[in-house]
Amino acid sequence: MKSAREICRTHTQLSEEDIAEIEKIESNLQLIADLNQANIFIDCPTQELKHAIIVAEAVPSNGNSLYDRPVTGEFAYEAFEPAVFFTLRTGKQMILNRALTQEGKMVKQSVVPVNGKDGRVIGTLIMEKDITEQVEEEDKMKALSKATATLSDIMIRMTQNDPIVPEIIEESLFYIDENDDIVYVNPSAMNLIYEIYGSKCNVGEPITEYLPFIEELLSLPETLLMREIQIKSRFFQLKKISLNHNNNKASGTFIILQDLTELKEKERQLIVKSVAIREIHHRVKNNLQTVASLLRLQMRNGVPEASKPHFQKSLNRILSIAAVYELILSGSSADDVNVLNLVEKIAHMIVYSEPQKDISVQINYEKSNLQLSSHKAVSIALIISELIQNCVKHAFKGNSQGKIIVDFKKNNDRIEMKVIDNGIGYSKDTGASFGLDIVKMMVEYDLEGEFYIQRMYPGTVATVIFQSKENHHAEQADYSSGG
Repeated sequence: MKSAREICRTHTQLSEEDIAEIEKIESNLQLIADLNQANIFIDCPTQELKHAIIVAEAVPSNGNSLYDRPVTGEFAYEAFEPAVFFTLRTGKQMILNRALTQEGKMVKQSVVPVNGKDGRVIGTLIMEKDITEQVEEEDKMKALSKATATLSDIMIRMTQNDPIVPEIIEESLFYIDENDDIVYVNPSAMNLIYEIYGSKCNVGEPITEYLPFIEELLSLPETLLMREIQIKSRFFQLKKISLNHNNNKASGTFIILQDLTELKEKERQLIVKSVAIREIHHRVKNNLQTVASLLRLQMRNGVPEASKPHFQKSLNRILSIAAVYELILSGSSADDVNVLNLVEKIAHMIVYSEPQKDISVQINYEKSNLQLSSHKAVSIALIISELIQNCVKHAFKGNSQGKIIVDFKKNNDRIEMKVIDNGIGYSKDTGASFGLDIVKMMVEYDLEGEFYIQRMYPGTVATVIFQSKENHHAEQADYSSGG
């Protein structure tokens, strides 16, 4: 990342004296960020004065940043940062102004001018705090107030024999007065009471005659209350909405019951299927390990020396696939795999199988977790196995030491994986390689991605590029091509 001085020299008209003033403030940014638990930035006007550029930033030491990545060196535009440009032009502060970041987050923003020794505005010091949750709560309260007023209007119209919405909504709706007596029930509620209790629901009777469990909920002070309840063998989400319009006194309550029975049954079926899938994964893993054990046994009981490397490669391929299912079973997800753990497991397994060589493996990724479906993970397992085996076998000829780096980069749904070694370098004259053929086939047909291999000085870089999300185009084409 470039320093504030470098950015200022490249993109602004600031003098060396001005830049020194910016650097003085920059030296205190981390302290300001920690004291305020906020993101702090210094923005300076660009050379053409149309935009601003972020020359320095600091985030709280606890890591709670508003942004997914550093933004130093990026441009700020007036459409997104009007307060910054107001301060740059006028020299006036903008305190606790609400703003929307370029990443779409609502923040409370304060902007103060940074002045040079001659009093000119040479930049702005910006503090931003995330208020997304606060805004969401405010919106919920506004929506609730509006809904309450609307529901009150509906009740007034119902007394005039104009039922409007309640008659057609699917949820069971009860409206009760301040004495908990039923004023109105919609057809869904009438049917529900009849289905469960075999009786008709009568207006004017206490609601506790039909829903005795609700007595405790009615006594609670909350204006809006939601609970999941069970009535006999059926499940419901219950909503209680109290109306307070007459001098802040309760003027009635809505009770809404949404039937969740079908949803609960689907959840149960999903759990059963998840258990079945885990059992299948467990059996696949055990079968692969059984095959691996048979290969090891065969290798110990008289395999020609010339055949042993081929047996070892096959063994590594089988164990690489088994590692996918082992990681699925050790995690909480039924089908997702932490690819970084998978690569580490496979890399160390292959390097361990070559004890005569001192080879280190380093895995780089800016985040600690990269999840892929088991389908893609199996392909990655085989690709990594082949590429690292290639490095171990060919890259370090005549050298007992070496280094392999597996580097991951993710940009939206696009993943770029590189396997880099510091060996003698790849040569096209080496001839056909079954391992590389496997890699090309897996990348092109399973991952629908791209594969490149090129010589470096020193070493080789093998690059695999693919989409992290599943692509179903091929499946759809298969379904449509039947006769």
